[in-house]
Amino acid sequence: MSAVTSPLVWEHVQPAAARRLLTGAIDAFAERGFQATTTRDIASRAGMSPAALYVHYPSKERLLFEISLYGHQAALAVLQEAGDRPSPTERLRSMVSSFTAWHAEHHTIARVVQYELAALTPEHFAEVATIRRAISAQIEQVLADGVRDGSFTVEDLPGTTLAVLSLSIDVARWYTPHRTKPEALGSLYGDLALRMVQA
Repeated sequence: MSAVTSPLVWEHVQPAAARRLLTGAIDAFAERGFQATTTRDIASRAGMSPAALYVHYPSKERLLFEISLYGHQAALAVLQEAGDRPSPTERLRSMVSSFTAWHAEHHTIARVVQYELAALTPEHFAEVATIRRAISAQIEQVLADGVRDGSFTVEDLPGTTLAVLSLSIDVARWYTPHRTKPEALGSLYGDLALRMVQA
């Protein structure tokens, strides 16, 4: 089980029944997609009746929002922590490595977070989009710092930011634990990101 979807990490979600529904929704959305998942699917994974879901969440979409909000906040925190390095080169390698490893280690929630955004209401999407912009800003800033001190050659900062982030994010789509360890994948992708921006 991914640490992100374990009851311990979701301990802030109370009561325990609400937490079971939320982790059940993660598995269901990742496996079937939001549209194909029914409230019965979610409730059965939580060992509850379909009616019980509405005691804790007003809708299936609200579950998706809670998952998306938490997942994006966790991903942003990973970037911020990894960015505490002295040089742009070290920062970019560390950030991409950690961001990639997070998407591999927590591929189930990451798949939901990254690929089910269209199902959010406009209001909820706007809230999540604010965090997504903050994530992009972390990478764009380190690239800009590298250009400024001569470490990187980047002609299109927004485009390169998107390319670097896409490396890590796409891991959630295909990753399975038997292929490689998250840390090893992160190290590889950190080096690849540097090759993209160094002349």
